[in-house]
Amino acid sequence: MGDVGLDYNIVFPEPLISEKLWHAQKEPVVILLGWAGSKDRHLAKYSSIYNEQGCITLRYTAPWKTVFFSESFGCKGLSTTAQQLLDLLFDYEVENNPILFHVFSNGGFMLYRYIVELLHSHKQFSTLCVVGTVVDSAPGARNVKGSLRALDVILAPNTNVVLRYFLLALFFCMVFILRIVLYPLTKYFHRNHYDAMLGDPSSWPQLYLYSKADKVITQTDVLGMVWARQLKGVQVESVDFTTSAHVSHFRDFPEQYSDRCLAFLTHCLQSEAEGQRKRHLSVPSKNMR
Repeated sequence: MGDVGLDYNIVFPEPLISEKLWHAQKEPVVILLGWAGSKDRHLAKYSSIYNEQGCITLRYTAPWKTVFFSESFGCKGLSTTAQQLLDLLFDYEVENNPILFHVFSNGGFMLYRYIVELLHSHKQFSTLCVVGTVVDSAPGARNVKGSLRALDVILAPNTNVVLRYFLLALFFCMVFILRIVLYPLTKYFHRNHYDAMLGDPSSWPQLYLYSKADKVITQTDVLGMVWARQLKGVQVESVDFTTSAHVSHFRDFPEQYSDRCLAFLTHCLQSEAEGQRKRHLSVPSKNMR
């Protein structure tokens, strides 16, 4: 299913399942932001974790050319995409439901960065109820070698060998010059996603799923973001799957992965409900004035 210029897929749970699991409550909406090069069939395996629990899921993957090239040149096309995705919540009339983000690799995290910025700067979107974020195999900082590995995986199956190596060389030169050599200058007019999110003002809980065996995103980068979140007083959980490769934690450890995601969702919903209760109690009634 797709909007103009936006290739996404939204799944609503069966009414009987939703009514049984959520009763009078609004079903959570889980927004899955795929890794660069991922297909919808890949994300569907993850969304089934939530669909089986009566959740609404919205799946989208940003084009790999935008992730690897446009963003590196400082173009902010993903900002428009972020707004289109949030608009969908109003189009489908689920803007009052609790929202959980499930973000994959830098491709998903780059898009998530712009979504977060809109949530804190756009009047309409600031009313959305985000309860938490799951981050799988992200974020990575200026890891040129890991980025080259990821791009090579995307290009390898369907790209001419000469074109493939040309694009890899172009990407390497571009990133090395813009993000390494000229970084002290470029950071002032276009901060990369990692640096931008170090100052993320969001306060909802976050779960980071990573592996020390990941050759694309280093555990140092992931734990650096975890530490930055904790310094801001955010509830953060992190799970090291130890042996699984990049965005392969669910494939290698399906039960553990699913259990952690669903337990985290439950925790987020409970935390939000408790927060609402406290906010309600803190508002003085007319009789107390």
